[in-house]
Amino acid sequence: MELIVTPGAIEKVRGFMADQGAGESSGLRVAVLPGGCSGFQYGLNIEDMPESDDEILEIEGVKVFVDPFSAQYLEGIEIDYSTSFMGSGFTFRNPQASGGCGCGSSFTV
Repeated sequence: MELIVTPGAIEKVRGFMADQGAGESSGLRVAVLPGGCSGFQYGLNIEDMPESDDEILEIEGVKVFVDPFSAQYLEGIEIDYSTSFMGSGFTFRNPQASGGCGCGSSFTV
């Protein structure tokens, strides 16, 4: 599975993990969940350990956990962290998405 997390996003994830006192087995869960205004939405969470059926990626020293359902929608995605006058947050560029909404966290396949 190919999943890109930019250096800026990795830096933010490391900061969140440090704030939460994350241990050696901890990682970033990247998930696709039903919902949002376009049908699916992205989810990011720091978790203590992966589930038994997760795909585990190592990106710049950060473990990334992806469940089998989400993996089919996340192939080739780029996760970035951006800051602008309107605010800051994680952004997703998904080559598989056929549509999305203005908030940027919901998409259609």
